[in-house]
Amino acid sequence: MSRSKSGTQVAAAAVAAVVALVMTACGGGNASSASGDSGSKKVSLSLVAYSTPQAAYEKIIKAFQATPEGKNVTFTQSYGASGDQSRAVAAGLNADVVAFSLEPDMTRLVDAGLVAKDWNTDANKGMVTDSVVVIATRKGNPKHLRTWGDLTRRGVEVITPNPFTSGGARWNVMAGYGAVSDKGANKAAGITYLNGLFKNVPVQDDSARKALQTFTSGKGDAMLAYENEAIFAQQNGQAIDYTLPDSTILIENPVAVTSKSKHPKEAKAFVAFLHSKQAQQIFVENGYRPVEHGVPGADKFPTPSGLFTIKDLGGWPTVMKEFFDTQNGAVAAIERDKGVSVKK
Repeated sequence: MSRSKSGTQVAAAAVAAVVALVMTACGGGNASSASGDSGSKKVSLSLVAYSTPQAAYEKIIKAFQATPEGKNVTFTQSYGASGDQSRAVAAGLNADVVAFSLEPDMTRLVDAGLVAKDWNTDANKGMVTDSVVVIATRKGNPKHLRTWGDLTRRGVEVITPNPFTSGGARWNVMAGYGAVSDKGANKAAGITYLNGLFKNVPVQDDSARKALQTFTSGKGDAMLAYENEAIFAQQNGQAIDYTLPDSTILIENPVAVTSKSKHPKEAKAFVAFLHSKQAQQIFVENGYRPVEHGVPGADKFPTPSGLFTIKDLGGWPTVMKEFFDTQNGAVAAIERDKGVSVKK
């Protein structure tokens, strides 16, 4: 995507601001202590992740620190919108391990030389958790919102984040598009649907977690969300229900060690631990679908009859160009018509 010189300068300034904000938020006060002999050398790892798995990672870090590999490892943690986090790391934010909502945010760091090109060559193709897009509603679902078509009805307000900052929002968009378009077979129907959907979106937060906060504060009749976010809300006493549509998309969340890590041995040990049965079970307890087999609790997640993947829609490179290119993408055009920013 080409940009004018002034556009590049504006984008660089925006990214620098994000880095400053995130680094201020990290500030050292979010470090996790490790146990171990006082004479042993401590290693500090920086985890930069998207917003929704914070509770899971905090528990997993404690579990890792109880292992021989993790006993002398401390962590700083930063959580935010997936796209913003990826851009911050690309702009210089220190990170040993990065965990994003979707693959393009990892690809940005591969292209920048900050993540190895073979990051996704393991058995799980670099993914650490799965989820699906669901329709969350008020308790009892008073407006009977159960299908994708219901979300475009007059008078219905739908909460979903801005797809140009939030990875979760991009999953939401592609879930609705793929379901209505029969996995892209009828592109016109899919685009028409997205136009109708966004007409019913009154506000677009910059991350999935902020969108959940908006919804639970009372705004909107329905929310498009990760299944794990809906489960998280219920676990925290929020009066919501959620429906798993017959046709929805499989969400796949990547993780990797950065090539700039000063402690690659410990960082790789942590990423390996994320695939352990213990860590995967913690993810399950927090509403995520595991990527490993034989994890207790995995059988509680139903498989929709019409489950599809991003590959069914052409893969992320194609999807990013057709839908999320800020100049010519279909979603960018919809957002501009609504007066919503498409800046990345």
